[in-house]
Amino acid sequence: MITDPIADYLTRLRNAAMANHRVLEIPASNLKKDITKLLYDKGYILSYKFEDDNKQGIIKLALKYHPETKASAFRSIKRISKPGLRKYVDTNEIPRVLNGLGIAILSTSKGVITDKEARTLNVGGEVLCYVY
Repeated sequence: MITDPIADYLTRLRNAAMANHRVLEIPASNLKKDITKLLYDKGYILSYKFEDDNKQGIIKLALKYHPETKASAFRSIKRISKPGLRKYVDTNEIPRVLNGLGIAILSTSKGVITDKEARTLNVGGEVLCYVY
């Protein structure tokens, strides 16, 4: 039993990138699907596909690398809000990751969105992770 499925998702993504894997399979959930869509929209992963296996489903990710240096598209993915200590922010406390070069992924009442979208929508929420 996994106590923190989001941390497991991020760790699998981080480990696959460090091992230079091209494709990664992760057990699915709605929150993980939303985070995957956000990472794809912001250009951190190459592509994704949701598959149904008559259980909870599988997310297939194709990781993105720089063509010359073979470096991953993201340098770091860090879990912020943990099950033991949740991190909630108000609209005026939304963090900026690397002065706006990275993204903070938030779970809000408007769905899973980035820090920039949360500022424009003027909503706060739970800070899930930082990606840069």
